Amino acid sequence: MSDSVNYTPTAEDFRLKDSGGAIEIDRNFASQNFWKEVVTRYVKKTSAMIGLVFIILITIMAVVGPGMNAFSYSEQHLSEKNFAPRVPGLENLGIFDGTEKISTTTGTKEVNQYVEQGKLDIYYWFGSDNFGRDIWTRTWNGARVSLIVAVAAAVIDMIIGMSYGLVSGYFGGKVDMVMQRFLEIANSIPRLVVVTLLLLVLKPGMITIIFALMLTEWVGMSRIARAEMLKLKEQEFVLASRTLGAGSFRIIFREVLPNIIGPIITQVMFSIPTAIFTEAFLSFVGLGIPVPQCSLGSLISEGFNSFTTHPYQIVPPLIVMALLMLSFNLVADGLREALDPKMKEA
Repeated sequence: MSDSVNYTPTAEDFRLKDSGGAIEIDRNFASQNFWKEVVTRYVKKTSAMIGLVFIILITIMAVVGPGMNAFSYSEQHLSEKNFAPRVPGLENLGIFDGTEKISTTTGTKEVNQYVEQGKLDIYYWFGSDNFGRDIWTRTWNGARVSLIVAVAAAVIDMIIGMSYGLVSGYFGGKVDMVMQRFLEIANSIPRLVVVTLLLLVLKPGMITIIFALMLTEWVGMSRIARAEMLKLKEQEFVLASRTLGAGSFRIIFREVLPNIIGPIITQVMFSIPTAIFTEAFLSFVGLGIPVPQCSLGSLISEGFNSFTTHPYQIVPPLIVMALLMLSFNLVADGLREALDPKMKEA
C-alpha cells in the first residue's frame, strides 16, 4: 500500500492514442446551407425540372419570338388572311407546307393559298388569322402580356396578403378579429364579379387587369401568412427579441418573415397559373387586353370563332397557355416538397 502511495508516474506510463483514423464526420448530419439543400431536393424531382425548363423556354420565346420574323403583332395584310402554317425546310417533307383541308358542301378539298396567290416567298410559321396577321408573332406577344400580368399580380398580391396576414396574426385579439371579419367579407364576393365590374368601370388594359387581380387574389396568401405567424409568434427567438426591446414590425418582418418564406414562395407559384387563367378568361369574354394588343386569352377567343373552318389558328395559343399553367403548377409542387423540412427524411 505504501509503495503505491509513494509511486511517481513517468513518461513511459502514458501513451497518446492515435485516433485520427477512428474519428470521422457523419456526412448525413453535417451542417449544410438550407438553400443548398432546397436546390438539391428540387433538382431530384423530375417533373419540377421539366416544368422549370418549359417556363424558361416560353419566357425566352416571349422575349425574342415576336422579333424573329418581319411581321408585327398588329400588322394586317388582308390579301394574306387565313394562310395555313408554312415552315421553311419542313415544307419539303410534306408537312407545314401551307396546305389545309377545307370542308365544303360537296366534300373536303385541299387548298394552298400560297400557291394560288403566287406568294411562295412568304412564310407564316403558325399561319395567319382573319385579318392577315401573323399568328406566330401574336402568340409570343400574347404570352409576354399574359406572363407580365400574371407575375405582376402575383407579386403584388404576395406583398399585400403577406403583410395583412402577418400583422393580423401577430397582434391577435381585437385587431385580428376585425381584420379577419373584413377578410371574410372580401372573400365572400365572387372574384370574377369584382374583376368584371372593375373592368367595366375602368378603361380596359394591362394595368387595369393587374389592379383587378390585385384586389381579389391576396386572400389566400394572407391566410397562409396568418397561420404561420400564429405558429411562430410564441417561439423562443420571438420572445427573446421582444425581451431585448425589438419593435413589433421589426419582429414581424425581420424575425418571423424569413422563417415562413418557403410557404410564401410556394403560394406565389401556385397563384401565377390562377392569374393566367383569370386573365385569359377575361380576354376570352372581351373584358381583357384591348385590340390591337393581344394576350393568350384573346387569341384563343379569336381562334375559337374560326375553329370549324381554320382550326390551326387556335392551336398555338392554346398549347402555350396549357404548358404555362401546367409548368407553373409542377414548379410549385416541386418547391413545396423542396422547402418542406419534413422532406429531409424522404
